[in-house]
Amino acid sequence: MVAEDIDFTLEQGELAAIVGINGIGKSTLLRTLGKIQPKLAGGIEYSDRHLESFRSLELASEISMVLTEPVASKNLTIWELVALGRQPYTNWIGALSEKDRKSITASLQRLELEEMKHKKCYELSDGQLQRVLIARALAQDTSVILLDEPTTHLDLYHKVQILKVLKSIAHQTKKAILFTSHEIEMAIQLCDKMLVLDGGDNPFGQPCELIEQRAFEKLFPSDTVSFNPMTGSFRIEK
Repeated sequence: MVAEDIDFTLEQGELAAIVGINGIGKSTLLRTLGKIQPKLAGGIEYSDRHLESFRSLELASEISMVLTEPVASKNLTIWELVALGRQPYTNWIGALSEKDRKSITASLQRLELEEMKHKKCYELSDGQLQRVLIARALAQDTSVILLDEPTTHLDLYHKVQILKVLKSIAHQTKKAILFTSHEIEMAIQLCDKMLVLDGGDNPFGQPCELIEQRAFEKLFPSDTVSFNPMTGSFRIEK
């Protein structure tokens, strides 16, 4: 087992991050929470129900996910890819209702994609494609959105842009959004809650609480990287 004693609760309207060193189990935990892979131990509850009690289609209307795997077909247009988020609600032939189309349009607008909705996905930059994948998850209209490393391969500006979009979605739509990240300093500044996977206590709470608990100081060897609680940032020890 990579990690144990993980205990946290995510509330509606919160943006939360799972952070930790490489190989600690961030993506494994996220996939377990989304029921993509079976849990090794313990229990996961969603709205007072055990996660195992949800059928696949039922769960798809409650939890949406944005993973790191490449898009199956980049020949789709932005509109077509976002429309796939409505699959849990369409009939057996996949016909979109007026409600489905309104949800797709609203998602495109929130991610500022409507004017380019007819572009093919292979024409997009990494940052644009990430926004499309978030729009697809938003169109799925779930209470929970899980994202695995949503800022990977993006430059600093687009990393910040994506996380600020996620925060606005969480606060304005009252969805619970949880993502894994290596961008610890950004998460400290933008997240409502954080889970620090340190292989020990795995503390969870508001960033200011975690700083007071010195949770970030335990992540890396102090002779290599140190954490400044006053600035909320890491420093390389020379």
